[in-house]
Amino acid sequence: MGAGIPAPMSAHGPASAHGWPYYVRDAEHYARSRQGEIAFAVVGTDGDLHGYRSQVQMPSASVVKVVLLVTYLRMRSVRHRPLQDSDRSMLAPMIKRSDNSAATRVANIVGPRRINRLARRAHMHGFHYARPWGLTQITAADMARFMDRIQKFIPRRHRGYARYLLSHVIGPQRWGLASFVDDRLPKWHLYFKGGWGSGTGWVDHQVAYIQLHGERVAVAVLTHNDPSHAYGIQTLRGIGWRLLGHLRARG
Repeated sequence: MGAGIPAPMSAHGPASAHGWPYYVRDAEHYARSRQGEIAFAVVGTDGDLHGYRSQVQMPSASVVKVVLLVTYLRMRSVRHRPLQDSDRSMLAPMIKRSDNSAATRVANIVGPRRINRLARRAHMHGFHYARPWGLTQITAADMARFMDRIQKFIPRRHRGYARYLLSHVIGPQRWGLASFVDDRLPKWHLYFKGGWGSGTGWVDHQVAYIQLHGERVAVAVLTHNDPSHAYGIQTLRGIGWRLLGHLRARG
């Protein structure tokens, strides 16, 4: 984790007897020791939402691409038919490589009305779509709930493809929370998307859900005005460790 960063509370021994509020307090304590604005939320295996500053709005950057993906797949012209090469040529790079041009194409096709309709249906009360799409306002609570229920919002015939995209984000973008899950929770299946401010530390976000043997955990970690992108990555990984480290005992 690097010098000067406090170690997490143990996920073994007595700590394993604690519930989600305990791990959230640990993550909150760590977040308060870090620079920048930090918010996070988690829908735990208990199905409840827990978080820290989870209603604070922040610019979405590329995290909104998850909402664009779902909005596109829900369109009447798409939901009842097989996906074509033209669909995949936009959706795959938008999620797997976080291609901005592809995201702009998708956003222009679906339009604000469909995006806002999905946000209302998902009860994302802190979501405010903006153009350019990276300035859309989001909250950690909204995004954690959305990731927890994302498959319910996707037409059944397209759920497998959406899972494929969210589980095949390219290696260079599997940092922070994602790298923690890849390294420490290898038996859990990870589906996620990140957003960042072109490596500046303006924002460093990740939203995800993980599954194992019928259990699911959804999490959103948002950071704003980090000293650097590398610092933001470290913050996301540290919060992931504290929120999710105890899940190693389940897998």
